[in-house]
Amino acid sequence: MAEKVLVITPVKDSIDTTLDTARAVAASTVAHHHVIFNDFSTAESRQALEAHQDEIGYELIHLEDLTDHPSPNYKLVLQTAQKMALARNIPFLVVESDVVIRENTIDSLLQVLAKEGNNGLVGSVTVDEKGEVNFPYLKFKGRKEAQIKTQRSLSFCCTLFSLEFLKSYDFTGLDEAKDWYDTFISKKAIELGFENIVLMDSPVWHRPHGSRPWKQLKYKNPLKYYFLKYWKGLDKI
Repeated sequence: MAEKVLVITPVKDSIDTTLDTARAVAASTVAHHHVIFNDFSTAESRQALEAHQDEIGYELIHLEDLTDHPSPNYKLVLQTAQKMALARNIPFLVVESDVVIRENTIDSLLQVLAKEGNNGLVGSVTVDEKGEVNFPYLKFKGRKEAQIKTQRSLSFCCTLFSLEFLKSYDFTGLDEAKDWYDTFISKKAIELGFENIVLMDSPVWHRPHGSRPWKQLKYKNPLKYYFLKYWKGLDKI
């Protein structure tokens, strides 16, 4: 069966959540190709990713084999994924390593993308284990629409990049000084005339910052978080 989407997952340790993510992607009803980008995890984490690769079924790319740049390497991940998706002539979907999708999540995203319109990014709203909308989509909590066309930033927790958008903007132009690109790329899609959509009726389970545990300081110890963010230059968006 022909692959309909390239799924990518950047990983920095947090192997338990990563393997949950990978198994959920593998259970998708849609033909896909899943690539996990290991972003300088520990040797133990690298071994675990390699040990489960055949069992679950994903391609594994170790970024340390491609660059000396320290983690995070989201720019390189996005650039590599763009090239892979364009070579296959299919869209790509980011499913981050603290997210668990449903069997029909990818199908729901692709169906919206296939509808008339000029869709750039299509994302699934994130929820907690109780099904309540959570970070980073608290701005949409309480909204009743099944789908929301928005000018606001989409998170890449679970977001589909349309093939048309990938052909319109070259990710080699992404700012080297940033760590994360959710806000910039969301705005770029709008700037280029695309529409961005959040699916409120196709939620995914999100364990915030499970892939970057230090960022949980934002809620537990905000003073320390902002010290690391501004004085140490971490988490640049």
